[in-house]
Amino acid sequence: MSFYAAYHQDGRNKATHFIGVPAIMLSLFIPLAWLRVEVGGVTLTAAMLFAAAVLVYYFLLDVPLALAMLVFTGILVYVADRIAAQGTAAGWIWFAILFVGGWILQLVGHVFEGRKPALADNLFQIFVAPIFLAAEVFFALGYKPRLHEAVQRRALQMRAQAGVPAAGGTLKSA
Repeated sequence: MSFYAAYHQDGRNKATHFIGVPAIMLSLFIPLAWLRVEVGGVTLTAAMLFAAAVLVYYFLLDVPLALAMLVFTGILVYVADRIAAQGTAAGWIWFAILFVGGWILQLVGHVFEGRKPALADNLFQIFVAPIFLAAEVFFALGYKPRLHEAVQRRALQMRAQAGVPAAGGTLKSA
């Protein structure tokens, strides 16, 4: 999370990500909802299976954050299933709007940040973004202060090593 945080210090950038990341997640779940299999009388979709795999990773990282992501991701998978049920034409339109719109919002955020997206340096950050946003909500509510402090301290160190000033600040030369 520190790597991701190092690219997301500007409040405006974070705000765009709170809309863009869920929009992209929802967009990806739509076509995955069309891939279905019956197992013991229960319908499973590729969206459910993909979400479950990512959630396992989140539970390995942090149980309270993963529980929050379980609820949020479940809602997105449900909404994606409802959109997918509208048919392929409507589904692809929603996919395009959400996917392209989500990326545009995030790229605008990085203009504010003055730094390229984290996934440009590490593609795996695409999976970190959702749980990072959950952590930001926890931090804003006063939960997990030690994790917040550790993430911020390491993120600022990473920015300094890269020669990038903290948001709203400047680097001091030695």
